[in-house]
Amino acid sequence: MSRTEKALFGVLVFVAALIWGAIAWQKWQEPLGPALALPSLPPAPAVSVTASVAPSATDQPSPAAKPTRRPTSTATATATAATSATPYLESLQNAPLPLCGAAQTSMLLLAIGSDTRSGAYLYGLADVIRLVRVDYTLPRVTVLEIPRDIWVQIPDLAPEHGISEGKLNQAYLYGNEGMGYYTGTGQGPGLLARTLQLNFGAQPQHYFAANMQTFVKLVNNIGGLDVYLPKTVDGRKADQTNRWDLYFKAGAHHLNGQQALMLARIRQISTFERAQNQNIVLCAVRDALLNPYNLPKLPQIIQTFDGAVQTDLSPQQMSQLACLMPLLKSENIQFISLPREYLKETRTFDPGVGKEVFIFEADFNAIRFYILAFSAGQIPALAQPAPTGTPGAPLTPAPSGGFQCP
Repeated sequence: MSRTEKALFGVLVFVAALIWGAIAWQKWQEPLGPALALPSLPPAPAVSVTASVAPSATDQPSPAAKPTRRPTSTATATATAATSATPYLESLQNAPLPLCGAAQTSMLLLAIGSDTRSGAYLYGLADVIRLVRVDYTLPRVTVLEIPRDIWVQIPDLAPEHGISEGKLNQAYLYGNEGMGYYTGTGQGPGLLARTLQLNFGAQPQHYFAANMQTFVKLVNNIGGLDVYLPKTVDGRKADQTNRWDLYFKAGAHHLNGQQALMLARIRQISTFERAQNQNIVLCAVRDALLNPYNLPKLPQIIQTFDGAVQTDLSPQQMSQLACLMPLLKSENIQFISLPREYLKETRTFDPGVGKEVFIFEADFNAIRFYILAFSAGQIPALAQPAPTGTPGAPLTPAPSGGFQCP
C-alpha cells in the first residue's frame, strides 16, 4: 500500500469511527471502564540514557539478594547522556499539533493479553504484558515487553489472604473480581498498573485488556494473518508428537484466529523467543487492519470489542488510535524488550499457588530507569531500526535488541 493510499485509508477509518460514535454521541467521550487512578508519585528526575542504560556498579544485586529486592530510589539508577537522543527530543519539542484530533502529544498505554477463554473478565493471568507509548505528532508507536514471570511485590491485596508478592502476571489475576482479593480501582488492569508503578515506577495513563476469545474473533474478522517465521517453532512435548497444531514450520503462513493464538502462546521455547513470536503476530495484525479489504468490515471489527474487552479508553480515543495506524511508517513501529542482563532465572516458593515456581529475579533499579527512559520517549531514539526488508520478511533486530515490523 502506498503512502497516499495509507493516508486515504486513515481518513476513511476516522470518518467511519466518527459515524459509529455519532450513533451514541453521549458516550463518545465516555471511558468504557473505570480509570486506573494510580497514586501520585514525586516528580521523576531528568532521564538521560545510553543504549545499554547500564546502572552503576553499586546498584547491582548481590548474590544473596531476594527476588523481592526493591530499589532504594529512582535516583540511584545513573547513566551517561547520549547525543543520539537529542534530535529525537528536539523533534518532540518542535513537533506540530497531535494528529487525528488527539488531545495530547503522547499516551502511555498498558496492554494486556488475558489467558482466560470466557467472555467475562473474572479470572485469568496476564499472558501478555506490554507498555505502549503512542506519539501522536511524529507519529510513532513503541512497544515494551515486560516479562510476566518477574517476581514482584503486589500492593493493596486484602491482608486476610496472606499474599503480598508473586509473579507480575498474578497481579492481574488477583485484581479481577472473581478472586475477591482487591477492592481498588481498575480491577485486574488497575492492580497490575499499581504493581508496575510500585516496583518499576511505570505510570500508564490508560489500559486495554483482551482475552483469548476476543483475539481469535478479531483475527477471524479481519481474514486471518500472514506471518513469516524465520525458524521453525515447535511447541510439542515428548509425548505430543501428533499435536501438529503446536508445530509451525519456518517460512510463510496464513493463520486463522486459533492458529495465531496458538503461535503466540507456545511455551516450550524461551520467554524471549515467545515474546518475539508475539511481536510477529502483532505486526501481522497491523498489516491485516491496514488492508483495504477490511475497510467495509470496520463496523464488524469494532463490534469485536463491544463488551468484550477491559479498557478505560473512550470510543473517541479508540478512533484516534485507529486513525493514526495507517499514518505510521514501518520504521516508526518498534518492539523492544528489557535487556536480558536485568533478569536472572531462578525458582522460588509461591504462596499463591502453594508450590515452587520458575521466576525472573529482577534488577529493579536498572528496570526502573529503563522504563523511565522509555516513558520519556528516549529509548526509540537510541534503538535505531535496521533497514526494513521485503514484505513478509522476518522482524529485523535493532542495535538495542528491539524489533521493527517489516
